[in-house]
Amino acid sequence: MAEQSTPETSSPGAPAEGAPSEEGVSKKATARKSPPKGAISEKAPPRGAVSPEASSKGVISRRRLLGTAGATGLALGAAGGAAGYAAAPSADRTALLSSLGADEVMFHGKHQPGITTALQARGHLVAFDLSAGAGRKEAAALLRRWSTTARRLMAGEASASADTDVARDSGPSSLTVTFGFGHSFFARTGLEKQRPIALDPLPDFSSDHLDKARSNGDLWVQIGANDALVAFHALRAIQQDAGQAAKVRWQMNGFNRSPGATSQPMTARNLMGQIDGTRNPKPSESDFDRRIFVPDAGDPSWMAGGSYAVVRRIRMLLDDWEKLSVKAQEDVIGRRKATGAPLSGGTETTEMDLEKTDADGGLVVPINAHSRITRPDENGGAAMLRRPFSFHDGIDADGVPDAGLLFVCWQADPLRGFVPVQRKLDRGDALSTYIRHESSGLFAVPGGAAEGEYVGQKLLEG
Repeated sequence: MAEQSTPETSSPGAPAEGAPSEEGVSKKATARKSPPKGAISEKAPPRGAVSPEASSKGVISRRRLLGTAGATGLALGAAGGAAGYAAAPSADRTALLSSLGADEVMFHGKHQPGITTALQARGHLVAFDLSAGAGRKEAAALLRRWSTTARRLMAGEASASADTDVARDSGPSSLTVTFGFGHSFFARTGLEKQRPIALDPLPDFSSDHLDKARSNGDLWVQIGANDALVAFHALRAIQQDAGQAAKVRWQMNGFNRSPGATSQPMTARNLMGQIDGTRNPKPSESDFDRRIFVPDAGDPSWMAGGSYAVVRRIRMLLDDWEKLSVKAQEDVIGRRKATGAPLSGGTETTEMDLEKTDADGGLVVPINAHSRITRPDENGGAAMLRRPFSFHDGIDADGVPDAGLLFVCWQADPLRGFVPVQRKLDRGDALSTYIRHESSGLFAVPGGAAEGEYVGQKLLEG
């Protein structure tokens, strides 16, 4: 899980490393003369923000308010929210809290959003099955509705119908919505001849403990945003749009480090405390598109500009992992826990020396270290763009956390990307003792929709 890195969340005002040109992020304040409903602008800043200037003109500051609370004791508590609202300054005397909500990812483009977009703080993965009697016609209408909703919400606008107002006060917050088709979708819609060979079911792996009810599905939707309410709002809108055409098969919630949580952009950490990847393919690399996206002349033609997503719910056995010493954890991964540097020396980005030995003649990077096994040069050049979310779904009856990684990886062909690497991991990865693959899915994610089109239109109307 750790060798190939993930697009990191970016700090406000700082571009993400390897930011793509196809899925560009723009600022609402400059992209529009007047922001849409709910977007943050300088003319209409969020209620409750207090600028230094406003404070100096007599508006109650947080320090003074807390001092008053100490003096009045229970009296202020009895006043409840009323006192808080009374102390809030008027909108014309406040300043912007942050530009985070103004970040917007474009819906239309050669590729769908949410693939090379920087990691977002909140994510939802959800799979749907078409309802009994629903076929190609109903699927086309559904993808048309979903695309319209995604375009509007990603622009910070309300959904076209029955908006819940959950995100009324927020801007786009880097929202992305990505759509894919599962193997079963093509039989359900009479499009078996258009099903890609690359979508053939993944092979069985000896380490799998898969729950079929939480695996696969006719349709798959990935939602990401830097605000939890914005992400939930999109999830709810997508579910409502499904109507009678499709029903939820499974749904999973994830998170990452929030933009601005670190003083500078950094590679993500997972719930094991490890820097989760350094060797992710970057859009700036000359062979990036060849590895990650289906070429324009690819087969089938409707997948041009698309990609294949492998989705795995990987539970981390944290109680067992945390019993290990830091040295033992580093030997499992093959990298320093604090810095992500290879055990052979250097910094996070230093090339790993696989042949380096210690004073006793043993390999410095153990032969079964996760980072050694997953290297592209150890797997015939196999590469995939990893873009996961962490998850925590509570504590079970034994007090063990149900937590881990919602693994999502992208590649032009899973038989050349995910499969060879996972087969090798299956044969002797030191990390396999501390993780468990609990669900799995493979989805064909078509290219992006052009202006006036919906995602999947070339398949469903071709």
